[in-house]
Amino acid sequence: MPDIDIPEPEAPCSQIDLERLSLVASVTPNMVLILDAEGIVQWANPCFEEHTGYLLQDILGTHPNKLLNGPGTDPDTIKDITRKLCERNPFAEDILLYTRSGAPFWAHLNCVPVSAEAGVKPGFIAIMNNISDHKQGERGLRIAACVFDRSHEAIIISDHNNRILDVNPAFSRITGYSRSDVLGLNPSILSSGRHSPDYYRSMWKSIQENNHWRGEIWNRRKNGEEFVELQSISRVHLEEPGRYYHVATFTDITALKNHAKELDWAANYDELTGLPNRQRLKDRLAKARTRADQQQKTLSVCYLDLDGFNAINDSFGHTIGNQILCILAGRLAQALRSGDTAARIGGDEFGLILQSDNHDVIYQQILSIINEPVDPGTGTGPVTLTASLGITRYPEDNADAEGLIRHADQAMYSAKERGRNQLHFFDPELNEHRQQRRKQLTEITRALENEEFELYFQPQVRIADCKVVGFEALIRWKHPYKGLLHPAAFLPTLEDSHLEVPLGQWVLKEAIYQMNLWHQAGQDLSVSINISARHLMDHSFTRYLESYLHSHPDVNPGKITLEVLESTALDDIRRASNVLTRCQELGIRIALDDFGTGFASLTYMRTLPVDLVKIDKSFVLNMLNDTNDRAIVESVIFLGQRFSHPILAEGVETMVHAQALRQLGCNYAQGYGIARPMPAGEIQEWMQQWHEKNSASEKQVCARTQGW
Repeated sequence: MPDIDIPEPEAPCSQIDLERLSLVASVTPNMVLILDAEGIVQWANPCFEEHTGYLLQDILGTHPNKLLNGPGTDPDTIKDITRKLCERNPFAEDILLYTRSGAPFWAHLNCVPVSAEAGVKPGFIAIMNNISDHKQGERGLRIAACVFDRSHEAIIISDHNNRILDVNPAFSRITGYSRSDVLGLNPSILSSGRHSPDYYRSMWKSIQENNHWRGEIWNRRKNGEEFVELQSISRVHLEEPGRYYHVATFTDITALKNHAKELDWAANYDELTGLPNRQRLKDRLAKARTRADQQQKTLSVCYLDLDGFNAINDSFGHTIGNQILCILAGRLAQALRSGDTAARIGGDEFGLILQSDNHDVIYQQILSIINEPVDPGTGTGPVTLTASLGITRYPEDNADAEGLIRHADQAMYSAKERGRNQLHFFDPELNEHRQQRRKQLTEITRALENEEFELYFQPQVRIADCKVVGFEALIRWKHPYKGLLHPAAFLPTLEDSHLEVPLGQWVLKEAIYQMNLWHQAGQDLSVSINISARHLMDHSFTRYLESYLHSHPDVNPGKITLEVLESTALDDIRRASNVLTRCQELGIRIALDDFGTGFASLTYMRTLPVDLVKIDKSFVLNMLNDTNDRAIVESVIFLGQRFSHPILAEGVETMVHAQALRQLGCNYAQGYGIARPMPAGEIQEWMQQWHEKNSASEKQVCARTQGW
């Protein structure tokens, strides 16, 4: 074969051209600085410019210390770097630096000296990596470790099999188990056994579905002592598929629970007797009402007050008194059946809720329990007590819990008014009446303030000649919603109330004021004014009457008649007589109204200074058909004649009534047959019409006139 020259292989290049090396420095994600032998910046790569904000053209000839150091840079690290540069030794350091805008960042600095031996000018190559994220992570781990170690809450970390991987010192402090005691074990070692399997199944279901659970658990310490903890369990998923951990934190709340029990006791139980207090009684009563509704049963609420217990405290002292209260409280609690409640409301008052059947049997048993002698231990022998018991029943009394207690309290006071050792039942219907009365009294007060009342006037005529002798003032209420109300709709509510006198004064004042207006118009009309017994007996009655007459001097007192109801009880007949006598001294006339309906007719007629007697309309209306009523009318007229008192008959509605009364000798008449009550503004027109209907010739036979 011919010889062939085979070229020898080229030797590998031992050097890379500078352009390539420059390209590497330019594209590396690391920050690169080239410094001269004095540590002055000769070159910086683009990554340095991008990270720090310093451009190469701005920092040439500058020492890096003047560029990158800031308020957080460690001066000791700077000194160490400076020393190593002087020694021309390579080094690596982590240092906090600052960008041109002042933003801090952590950098790992790796600095290598170069010399002429490498074919370059002496100096340094500094390569920096931004390690801020790494530092942040380290800081987070240190903080987490600090929190783990110093937390006052116990922390347990367990794996997906719920085996304990780690616990913190607080866990050991709370449970008594050291870390080595529990590593690798299940947290169930703490179980107290109080909770059912269903409780734990519900807990793990919440963790599986929501990755979280929070609640209270009773656990047991290493020494066997039970405690209650408020625990939170979170499931933590990592990036590894199927791998997760459990982080449980808990706080020992046993002391808080005990304190809460103490607060609950103080808020809901009586300190002396240990019985529930009023608040607890009200709460239980609200629940008892609900059960009674569901089971369609009744319950009784009782209010018990010891009779004369203050005498016990005065005789034996409060210490002995408290001992007696404790004994009686214990008796009440033991005597009640399951589901019933005995509570101490305060002082010597107790409240009871009876939910069981046959309540009636228990009422007397309760009083008997109180009646059993109590020995206070003073050497004076046993003491026998009695009590007053008020009772209300639900749902007959359909009030709320507070209302039931209040109603039983009201019934207790009624029992106490009847004497010692008595019981009394609350009457819901009577209470409803009282509430309606209070409501109407409030309305009447508002009506007085808003001037909603008005006087109407009904004529009174002399039967003999049909002459109008006066008018009776009758109150009306112009109710804003109900319209015009007659006295029967509201006057009964006023009886024995605080408004009886003020309204009576209004009527008196308004009637005299109207008389003054008539006088100014040239008409001196007489007016009869009804006066209640309470108004008449008020200490200011005559003083008020005199002052109002003085303020209207043109009104003739002789034109005023005060009508006193014969059916009204006058407790002090002598004082009433003196008041009426004083009125007569002022010139005022007195009429005895509704005569025959009361029980003291003859006494009043004989004792009181009377100028006129009025026969009640109930007798006049039926006198034509009822012989008894006619006999009463005849008797009243006869008595009036014997006592020299003129007689006025109310309720005259027909001509036949007028004829019969005239035959019996009655003097005056009043009723719908003459005219209905009318406002003051209609009086003048009515009187003109009445005068026209009753001419001089007709007056001779008045009973036949059209006016009747």
